Amino acid sequence: MFYYLIICTFLLALLVSFTVMKIFSNSINAILARIIHDPIHEAWAKYTKFAGMVVGTSSGIRIYDMEKYITPLTYTENDKKIVIELTQERWVLEIYRTIIETLQGLAWMMLVFFMVALIAYVIVRWSEIKYQN
Repeated sequence: MFYYLIICTFLLALLVSFTVMKIFSNSINAILARIIHDPIHEAWAKYTKFAGMVVGTSSGIRIYDMEKYITPLTYTENDKKIVIELTQERWVLEIYRTIIETLQGLAWMMLVFFMVALIAYVIVRWSEIKYQN
């Protein structure tokens, strides 16, 4: 059951990352085309989308949190060791966490990307105005 959870969360994080990168694809292309006046902006756009896929997928899969399903927990009373069961409720919780964590990781990555892009746009725009004068 644990292996199904790992595979399911991986595929779900990958799907959510792909969907978000697809939604932001045109924005990323347009911003990089405006900032970088060279055909290399396409390569940077591909790299940014790849980075989004990696960040989203790695954010969505929380390996340390999932260790509780295979590593026994020790309680002080009678030194009883228990492995947490993967019930239907825990599946729903893990699926929900995967979606939220993936979106959160991508939101932070896109925030950093757009902040850097905004600074770069201001510099490019400033240099264009200075060059025209």
